[in-house]
Amino acid sequence: MGLPWYRVHTVVLNDPGWLLSIHIMHTALVAGWAGSMALYELAVFDPSDPVLDPMWRQGMFVIPFMTRLGITNSWGGWSITGGTVTNSGIRVTKV
Repeated sequence: MGLPWYRVHTVVLNDPGWLLSIHIMHTALVAGWAGSMALYELAVFDPSDPVLDPMWRQGMFVIPFMTRLGITNSWGGWSITGGTVTNSGIRVTKV
């Protein structure tokens, strides 16, 4: 049905610009998918009962991996748990 990975790479091996552009495009597609899925999952996530209805039971895929990496709050003020977040890590003072 499809070509094996090494066959596809041998086709573009002689043109390094094309090989690089294909890998950059693949990275952009994966990053775009992950970002859009994270926004969708954040829109449908119900944090009211994390014990009986955890993320994985709600059909989440991207956000559990993000929380495993430690990403639970944003600089914009949203939180995975639904609470408000105050970012005290960056202080801006005017003199």
